[in-house]
Amino acid sequence: MHFDSLRQTMIDTQIRTWDVLDPEVLQVLQLVKREQFVPAQLQELAFADFEIPLGHGERMWTPKMEARVLQELEIRPQDQILEVGTGSGYFTALLASMGKIVHSVDDRADFIHAAEGRLQMQGVTNVHLHVGDAAGGWTVSGPFDVIVLTGSLPQLPKAFLEQLNPGGRLLAILGESPLCKVRRYRRGADGSLGSKDLFETDIPALRHPASKKFQF
Repeated sequence: MHFDSLRQTMIDTQIRTWDVLDPEVLQVLQLVKREQFVPAQLQELAFADFEIPLGHGERMWTPKMEARVLQELEIRPQDQILEVGTGSGYFTALLASMGKIVHSVDDRADFIHAAEGRLQMQGVTNVHLHVGDAAGGWTVSGPFDVIVLTGSLPQLPKAFLEQLNPGGRLLAILGESPLCKVRRYRRGADGSLGSKDLFETDIPALRHPASKKFQF
């Protein structure tokens, strides 16, 4: 299959049309081989506007969702990043291509094992993979400049905001299927916290959501 041609078509017809125009984001989408992160039997769907199933009822984000979130995070080369929900490892690779270090957590050991192999094949060396439950927060490796939750939660646990550095950005998908909203938080240099709702979507929930007494 002509993957490079399909990749360019994806960028032109899905990514750019969803107002993803940051040249650094577009370059990363060209460089990271999405077809290497999908299940082998579904490789022909790697560039389709489709949530590719990964097993265990989990699925990849669509390409336009990945690109839009990457743009909204405004990642800088010095950023320390936390990703909750490793999945296939593709979005992990995108984050790693733009930031300094990525800590990615998934509670499914088989996902972590598969992602490790795919990242190694792509020569990605600035990722630390962790098997664990981070739905209520992850304090092992923080604080962080960027935090992204790839599954939805009814509300955001305070623990995540407590791990966000001044100037940091956090993106969470809040609500319950079929209607969730993507919200970006930003911590000011003075420690103040602001948020903005970006768009609506429908994303499966993170497993083991935190108790309501920890929600923000």
